[in-house]
Amino acid sequence: MNTDTSQRAHAALPQQPPHGATYEPYAALVAGTPVRDADVEVGGARAHVRVYGAVDAPRRLVFLHGLRGDHHGLEPIVAHLVRRRPDLQVWVPDLPGFGASAPLDDGVHDVAGYAAWTAELLAEVAPEGDAVLAGHSFGSIVAAATVAAPLPGATAPAAPPVRALVLVNPIATAALAGPRRALSAVTVGVHRLAAALPERLGTGLLRHPLFTRIASVAMVTSDDRELRRWIHAEHDRYFSGFADRRTLLEAFYASVGTDVGAYAGRISAPTLLIASENDDVAPLPSQRVLQAALADARLVVVPQIGHLAHYEAPDDVARETAEFLAALEAASVPDEQ
Repeated sequence: MNTDTSQRAHAALPQQPPHGATYEPYAALVAGTPVRDADVEVGGARAHVRVYGAVDAPRRLVFLHGLRGDHHGLEPIVAHLVRRRPDLQVWVPDLPGFGASAPLDDGVHDVAGYAAWTAELLAEVAPEGDAVLAGHSFGSIVAAATVAAPLPGATAPAAPPVRALVLVNPIATAALAGPRRALSAVTVGVHRLAAALPERLGTGLLRHPLFTRIASVAMVTSDDRELRRWIHAEHDRYFSGFADRRTLLEAFYASVGTDVGAYAGRISAPTLLIASENDDVAPLPSQRVLQAALADARLVVVPQIGHLAHYEAPDDVARETAEFLAALEAASVPDEQ
């Protein structure tokens, strides 16, 4: 069954600090969230994983970040979610070749490579198949590909089943076919130039602060100056944490070449789509098309924000996710006779 909920007014922005203080809107909440490292070997290489929540929390959710990100970008959502659901343990890996995770030891950093890696991680984290898998932006494509039923004749092992799928700002239309196709074409051109240059120069172009700032400005929609400044600073800190040029280029071309819709027909797990009203990277009309293509999907829309829901409205995302999980759990309880 597909359901579509109406938009809700999102939570007020965090209070701004006194004049002269550093604006860190979610720092206190994140600092108060239990967290530990649980690095594991996946695909023959070290995967850096941060685990948020109590060690004995019985339920597990694995959350995949977007392109050029790492676990830091998801911390605002995760901290709000753990506060709402103390029975939840949230595993946030750095995808191979990003953050502190090593690149894939043998394979390409494309959707298939990341999906196979995620399947192996799920087998390590939740071998019983009782985890929820979530993904933001490019992570939504990887998550969808991971749980999609294998195509006939596929040789890759199937991933363990999951209880449900949560896709935040899911890429419902490939970037080169979406409303930002012109900007996407320019971005592709920059990456092609980076690939053609000598490696040191090409890597320097991809890591250049101006390139990062242009990308950040293009995605931020908030009118709050302090929040915008903080988001730009977050991108400055983490947007260039990729291992090498090859890894970044492979992942980039994967991100612009496909979308969640390519896998929707092979997904049977209950799915929550969390869209943003002003997201022109993953626009709302395409989210409704995606919802219709999924077997069992619910669509919720966070108003007044764009593609960076994890920064601009993390508590809204956490609340919708918590409510979705509660509804799943209630539906799994047999009716009393």
